[in-house]
Amino acid sequence: MLRRRPPTPRQLAVALRYDQDREAAPRVLAKGQGAVAQKILSLAKEKGIPIRDDPELVQSLAQLDLGQLIPAELYPAVAEVLAYVYRMNQRAAAPGKKSRA
Repeated sequence: MLRRRPPTPRQLAVALRYDQDREAAPRVLAKGQGAVAQKILSLAKEKGIPIRDDPELVQSLAQLDLGQLIPAELYPAVAEVLAYVYRMNQRAAAPGKKSRA
């Protein structure tokens, strides 16, 4: 008897942009699945943009329209991502220091 493997979910990626001087909340800059998700991740790596793996959050963000500000109910989760990015940026700015990010 052959067993079928459960289908693997298609990879999703969502890119956010946040300009705290201009906007009240982050905005969906790009989103996609499969090959588009791979391109988003590839570009982020190429540009040195920190990447956070959070499947539940990306599922929620993928439901938003491009250019849309994230809704208030996602603020806590996105705040964690922004804190992560801040720590990664601090680590990159001071390579000789150890960080606990």
